[in-house]
Amino acid sequence: MASTNFSVRMDSEIKKQCETLYGELGMNLTTAINVFLRQSLRVGGFPFEVRLDQPNKETIAAMLEAERIAKDPDIKHYSDVEEALRELKR
Repeated sequence: MASTNFSVRMDSEIKKQCETLYGELGMNLTTAINVFLRQSLRVGGFPFEVRLDQPNKETIAAMLEAERIAKDPDIKHYSDVEEALRELKR
């Protein structure tokens, strides 16, 4: 197998974190990139789903409601789960 050099610009902190992660998995960054590229060839694209994680309308509404409830001083707040469960049992 003939090899070639491949140069990539990346954030130095990301590189450091990835080197640590892949080192814990027993490989260096070059090997990890080769695994990614080979898997890309096997599946005919990215070897994982690439998408924007945008919540749907229902999730956005639930998040906004949770924020409103958290800020509302008229709504009972609990310090822990046990306190909330005791209140439910009443």
